Amino acid sequence: MNILLIIFALATFISTLVGGSVTIKFRKYLPYFFAFAAGSLITVSFLDLLPESLEISKSINFPIRYLMLSIVASFFFYSLLERFFLTHNMESKDTHGHIVGPIGAGSLVIHSFLDGVAIGAAFTVNSSVGVIVALAVIFHDFTDGINTVTLMLKNRQKIKRTILFLLMDALAPVLGVLTATSILISERILAIILAIFVGEFLYIGASTLLPETRNNLSKGILAAMAIGIIIITVLTSLVQTL
Repeated sequence: MNILLIIFALATFISTLVGGSVTIKFRKYLPYFFAFAAGSLITVSFLDLLPESLEISKSINFPIRYLMLSIVASFFFYSLLERFFLTHNMESKDTHGHIVGPIGAGSLVIHSFLDGVAIGAAFTVNSSVGVIVALAVIFHDFTDGINTVTLMLKNRQKIKRTILFLLMDALAPVLGVLTATSILISERILAIILAIFVGEFLYIGASTLLPETRNNLSKGILAAMAIGIIIITVLTSLVQTL
């Protein structure tokens, strides 16, 4: 394997851990992380996941309507899922927290895995393309670490479990790089998976995280959301210039 590819894979691991560790250490500022995560999740849905899904669909003549239905179904499914488990937890006074936290964080793990696949695939084109994509993913994984921890803590998960998901999210792009060099993922399946993420991340960002910021509509909250939007916008623009 290309030594440069290995270095970048390890860098994604470190970047994710640093982002998540910062969030854990400064969790008393969680409302600001909620705002940042909401802005970044919604932005990555529209500027990264959805365009990528549509591009794949167009390249293989896969009906776009199926992708749109996947987004709607995903949004509706997670709405029902959260409503059911939130009601269940409130009635039973469950001390294990809200199951949507691990589900959302788990999806970010899969998303990070696909980021690793993107790095591996880019290096198969040429090293210069691979370097640019890797750098974008490394910075993006920093926000993934923040989002993973934020989703877990928002949904009353214990620190130990939160750290476990953070480690999984950090390892995911490394495994993605390794997978990209050995296994070919069906483009049709990949397009649908990305569409499902769009529906889920839109729901989590708009319906779960944003409401948590309404009790604190300070300039800092708005700035945190804006920073999340700007960072993802810059990173996706960098990738699209390839």
